[in-house]
Amino acid sequence: MDFHSITYYFDLPIMQVLQGSDSLFMDRFIYTLTQPWPWIPLYLMLILMVIKNNATLKQILLILGFAILTVSFADLVVNELVKPYFMRWRPTRDPVLKYTIDVFQNYRSGKYGFFSAHAANTMSVAMFFCLLVRSRLFTIAMISWSLLNGYTRIYLGVHYPSDVCVGFLWGALVASVSYCCFSFFNRRITPDKNFISTHYTSTGYAYRDIYNVILTLLLICIFALFRALFPI
Repeated sequence: MDFHSITYYFDLPIMQVLQGSDSLFMDRFIYTLTQPWPWIPLYLMLILMVIKNNATLKQILLILGFAILTVSFADLVVNELVKPYFMRWRPTRDPVLKYTIDVFQNYRSGKYGFFSAHAANTMSVAMFFCLLVRSRLFTIAMISWSLLNGYTRIYLGVHYPSDVCVGFLWGALVASVSYCCFSFFNRRITPDKNFISTHYTSTGYAYRDIYNVILTLLLICIFALFRALFPI
């Protein structure tokens, strides 16, 4: 089954349900969430959580180094190898479909969309930190964040559902392999500890710092809501 068949039988029917709306508020809300800059406080809070919950500079640099390597590799493969190879049009760029797509503020993104770098990058970050922290609530929050980012790409018409699904799978795979490599090196510089406490996860991350990350996520979403209600 080629891309045209997938588009006709799978992607288009789902996109008709998920893409766009008649609500200008919803358009502004989703458009804000799909931008990279509102999520900068989240990344800073993740870095702060790592710094506060690791005792040595080696540990901190190792974690942050692998986190950066994870998202960089996921992004590089998508944008430099996969998209140029498959050259699958984004819905907003497809010569046949682009005039049927509900576009907000003429946002069409780049030429090719298979597969979604947004989905891959956010899932790689989410999965890596979920494996690192080992908290159920944190995992739910971070995976939900990645899924929300993926949805914004479908809503805005810049990706097909299959682009986003494959991006999620790729991001999860890269993060899992990266975390295994990180664990190998981490065991060489860090004693193997298993925390049993109501204040820490099994890997030694304080719940108060985890809650701060989750709170930051919620505040960013609230900011996006206010920006949608009161556009500048």
